[in-house]
Amino acid sequence: MEAILNREIISNKTACRALAVAAFIVLTALGAFVRIPLPFTPVPITLQTFFVLLSGAVLGKRLGVFSQSSYVLLGVLGLPVFTAAGSGLLYLFGPTGGYLFGFVVAAFITGRLIGYCKNNFFAVFALFFLADFVLLSCGVVWLKIILGYSFMKLMVIGFFPFAAADSLKALAAAAVYLRLKGRLQEIF
Repeated sequence: MEAILNREIISNKTACRALAVAAFIVLTALGAFVRIPLPFTPVPITLQTFFVLLSGAVLGKRLGVFSQSSYVLLGVLGLPVFTAAGSGLLYLFGPTGGYLFGFVVAAFITGRLIGYCKNNFFAVFALFFLADFVLLSCGVVWLKIILGYSFMKLMVIGFFPFAAADSLKALAAAAVYLRLKGRLQEIF
């Protein structure tokens, strides 16, 4: 019985990678529906960053970027995958457009640097925190472009409210990644 349980369901690595990319696209979209609107900012807290960080770490830089770019493309093409079931090209020009671009950048950073972390929880958490910092910075830069607020106001509406929640998501993502890392190496 144990031999059956240990057997791979899908042995083709290309098929495994394709399924993993599709899974992270779906998980990022589902993360958009777990949202907490804040009254003082047009940007809600979502669960998406958790999956963005994991996509880069699990899939690597190339496939991580592909998964997040595909997520954004599906939203632009009209699938209601963005927060509040939003979609369309104009969504990219709204207040969350910079964060969506940041998804791609954060997936690249985690995918590019995860190999240096080994099995060190603090190193993985620090990498995820750095990637999330870059993601939030992309959002703040975009908010500056479209709203033109002062730096401090931008930090209050686009960075500070998300830093604590994203730190918790980075902690959880690091724990999940390290827990699954051995099995993921067998698959990929």
